[in-house]
Amino acid sequence: MAVNQINVALIGNPNTGKTSVFNRLTGLNQKVGNYPGITVEKKEGSCRLNRNTKAHILDLPGTYSLNASSLDESVVIELLLNRKDKDFPDVAVVVADVENLKRNLLLFTQIKDLGIPTILAINMADRMERKAIELDITGLEKKMHTRIALISARKNTGFDKLKELIVDYRDLSTKACLNVSTIEPAYFDRLNKAFPDQDLYKLWLVITQDVNFGKLDRQEFEGVASFKTESNENLRKLQQKETIKRYQYINDALKTTLTIDKSKAKDLRSRLDRVLTHKVWGYVIFFSIMLLIFQVIFDWSNYPMDFIDETFASLSEWIKETLPPGNFTDLLAEGVIAGIGGVVIFIPQIAFLFLFLSILEESGYMSRVVFLMDRLMRRFGLSGKSVVPLISGAACAIPAVMATRNIESWKERLITILVTPFITCSARLPVYLIIISLVIPDDRVLGIFSLQGVTLMLLYVLGFATAVVSAYVLNRILKIKSRSFFVIEMPNYKVPLPKNVGITVVEKTKSFVVGAGKIILSISVILWVLASYGPGEFNRVEETVTQEAINKGWSSEERDTEIASRKLEKSYIGIVGKGIEPIVEPLGYDWKIGIAIVSSFAAREVFIGTLATIYSIGSEDEDTIKNRMAQETIPETGKPRYNFASGMSLLLFYAFAMQCMSTLAIVRRETNSWKWPMYQLLFMSAIAYVASLVAYQLLK
Repeated sequence: MAVNQINVALIGNPNTGKTSVFNRLTGLNQKVGNYPGITVEKKEGSCRLNRNTKAHILDLPGTYSLNASSLDESVVIELLLNRKDKDFPDVAVVVADVENLKRNLLLFTQIKDLGIPTILAINMADRMERKAIELDITGLEKKMHTRIALISARKNTGFDKLKELIVDYRDLSTKACLNVSTIEPAYFDRLNKAFPDQDLYKLWLVITQDVNFGKLDRQEFEGVASFKTESNENLRKLQQKETIKRYQYINDALKTTLTIDKSKAKDLRSRLDRVLTHKVWGYVIFFSIMLLIFQVIFDWSNYPMDFIDETFASLSEWIKETLPPGNFTDLLAEGVIAGIGGVVIFIPQIAFLFLFLSILEESGYMSRVVFLMDRLMRRFGLSGKSVVPLISGAACAIPAVMATRNIESWKERLITILVTPFITCSARLPVYLIIISLVIPDDRVLGIFSLQGVTLMLLYVLGFATAVVSAYVLNRILKIKSRSFFVIEMPNYKVPLPKNVGITVVEKTKSFVVGAGKIILSISVILWVLASYGPGEFNRVEETVTQEAINKGWSSEERDTEIASRKLEKSYIGIVGKGIEPIVEPLGYDWKIGIAIVSSFAAREVFIGTLATIYSIGSEDEDTIKNRMAQETIPETGKPRYNFASGMSLLLFYAFAMQCMSTLAIVRRETNSWKWPMYQLLFMSAIAYVASLVAYQLLK
């Protein structure tokens, strides 16, 4: 039997639980990408509604209304106006929060007036009793000319009803909530006469929204430009009239269908806010939470890390013992397995990082951090909204840079884009973790805090401090006039949904591993080839060393070690490394570290994979990457290569350097110029080099 597929658009205000509803419907049957040609995130998934019907669900960016003020909101309007778009919804599901129903219904009435079959999904039904809320669903359905599903994403209730309504979307009324011509009869009469065959409300949105309607049929709206030339002030007044009339309609609908006994409502929110956003205790609490997170990242992940590390070392050994000797076997054992193992080992820490970030976001606490940090950000020429990209930069700089599109001021947005890469992202985490474990003792401060965990947190603090100081400098240098206002919604506190947190951790970790894995696999193969072959003298190394071994009485083990070492130095990669060694030597690095740094400009996490590959070449005994790095010595002194001085130098280099080509590409895309990413690359590289140079020279 053929399965019918329908397009469903999930729409709603921010903080209504729309993402939770999306996760309940789709589970892990979802993917994240970007809308073609723009950097706005596109989330879509699939859901089986019944035996014969499947839904393609598009989770649209959160928006308060169809009066667009950001790129995210423009995406929503463009899709809802373009019936020829492959994702145009057969039915729209507007997710509303039962505690903020009046505000949420503004968006609902606008979407319904476009003639799209629209369902109202009222979320957080489990809070109604505690908040003393009573709702007449049948009465509200009549008032709003729609069908309503009362759901709870937390308790997973009401979703069967929602699915039934989606399947029966053809039975939904498309009657408008507002007669748009009543906003200004004379104006809309002229509009109607000019376009007698067009929907008035759709025309009104085309006229008032400054968005890209490239997919619309231009012939349909030929002549609309003359209505766009109306003064901006007049159009704004008409938009305000529309909003007032819609709220009048909503108030009338809710007057007889919604009752809230505020005297019975139990609300700890205001008391919690007084503490969590306090000008002193708010910062202390946030600092303590972050310190706890970094302690856990080190303490909880030791066992799975050791297991993964030893597993990959054993796998390399097994491949060498099982497969016939030859280049292919060496490529697998020394290139592919060693390179990928150098990144997979960090899955536990990265998963824990995303776990805690997701919990903070889901609980509503992160919005309080944004509000708290606005006081600090203003002094450095940034907005409180800049904190969202800066904090999300702890996961990845790419979506963090994209998140700046919600900042209205171009100057504040540009500064935020330029300083966000200073924030320690998950790609830096593998480098930090392994270097810290090599050069920082595994001791406890006050018998409680791990010294390694404290060091990791200080690196995060250093990144944030550098970002805000750089923002202060840029604010003084950039001569761009702008003014903005900071407005943020404080969502209710709630216990994070395990399913939401789990999906976030799985998807984000998978994205990191798959994205990094592709780069590392290709680079590992290239590095293995460059390290396994070389010109001229490379081919005579074995013969020369064998003769030396006879003359000096070396054992076979000493001979093989010297052959592997010399071959590596005479290989193509060795020649390149020796060429750049004079540049990196003052920082405490040898040519091998230099190669790892250069290759990691593709992606920071490649640093560990590169060293894992280089140290594996020609090695008969497979070992963990951590042990290989710990055994690396300085030839002249015999002392460990990764000592306190060189380790701190490396940590500072990766704290400041712009080593991510993907981030540069996104900055180019967001600023529409190569000027800013090039400035960014040169500025951050210079700071990284100077800071590492000073640190090594002082500490060596």
